[in-house]
Amino acid sequence: MGNGIAHVAARSGLKVVLHDLEQSFLDRALATIEKNLDREVAKSRISADVKSAALSRIVATTKMSALNEADFVIEAVTENLEIKSKVFQAADAITRPGVILASNTSSISITKIASTTMRPDKIVGMHFMNPVPVMTLVEIVRGFATSDETYQSTKLLAESLGKTPVEVNDFPGFVSNRVLMPMINEAIYCVMEGVGTPEAVDSVMKLGMNHPMGPLTLADLIGLDVCLDIMEVLHDSFGDSKYRPCPLLRKMVDAGHLGRKTGRGFYKY
Repeated sequence: MGNGIAHVAARSGLKVVLHDLEQSFLDRALATIEKNLDREVAKSRISADVKSAALSRIVATTKMSALNEADFVIEAVTENLEIKSKVFQAADAITRPGVILASNTSSISITKIASTTMRPDKIVGMHFMNPVPVMTLVEIVRGFATSDETYQSTKLLAESLGKTPVEVNDFPGFVSNRVLMPMINEAIYCVMEGVGTPEAVDSVMKLGMNHPMGPLTLADLIGLDVCLDIMEVLHDSFGDSKYRPCPLLRKMVDAGHLGRKTGRGFYKY
């Protein structure tokens, strides 16, 4: 998600500081961005000059102090409140007081994240969809203290990136994952209980419900560990058994079968 956001921002003409913990992560991100830009060139969506210009706008660094140059920060770390809070606290200390700090979280409370900073009115959710260069939706999530000015600035930024922003309020899973993840979870129950194979479940949803991608193929794309994290947030937050993660989902994550990123999930890659 992070490299996708950097890709779209740089392609849209913005200078990007891409920060990660290790140089190897940054190298992989830059290689992915270049590969995806090459795909756009091959499809005549952009020119080779646009690709080169976009890559030249990205500065990759392992030093978080580089964020002191930023006018807007988007966090895209793992879906864990403790880790996100530490990132926001560090960014809060490094960036200028007026800078907006946005989270790409897909389920965690923006209000909770904001409460760990000294600028809760400048904290907002900016939930991109995967893959970022292709999907047009951005959920803009207003926390309890998010100001109107912060919301409007975030909305304008999303539009400048060629995205369609949709305003939602700060509830677990927002709209996208509150609806999507229980569907994916139920699809996994169908496999676990022998109702149908992964291929059968996906075929029914594609051909019968006109979904472009079956729920289990989508789960593999998202990452089964991410799906489990989101279901646990929903289950813990609402305390409702309908959000209980499927045991098969837990078992696959324990086995390291996380989907596309590990080469094996409900399908082999």
